[in-house]
Amino acid sequence: MNKLNIPEINISIFGFLFNFVWEIWQAPLFKSMDGLTHFEATIQCTRATLGDVVILLVAFWIVALIARSRHWIFYPKTFQVLGFIAIGVVITVVFEAIAIHVLHRWQYATVMPTLPILGTGLAPIFQWLIIPPIIISMMRRRG
Repeated sequence: MNKLNIPEINISIFGFLFNFVWEIWQAPLFKSMDGLTHFEATIQCTRATLGDVVILLVAFWIVALIARSRHWIFYPKTFQVLGFIAIGVVITVVFEAIAIHVLHRWQYATVMPTLPILGTGLAPIFQWLIIPPIIISMMRRRG
């Protein structure tokens, strides 16, 4: 079996590439990025991207358990796509809340639009509404 046909490999590669670009683009929306050197900011974005890939894989595996197949992503049903996205959004909202309010790992800049009640940034949420469908589309082409 060709290792490039393993869903997790493809999700990880596509996920890293798209999420890294997203992390770089949304960096100005984080106050904690102020004053970092280019190298330090790149490291921060790389760490965030690796976390994004983990979230993608967890969401993928949860849907795979429900679908009873790791190959669901090559021929996804609507509820699987929605589940994949929803799981990513929920994990992101929880992690953002913990990172900001409990661990104080980062802060949003004043230009970051946030959800009214939860205070979660809209950029991280849009990330999970935009990137997973792109990844699924690319995976369908591979399937």
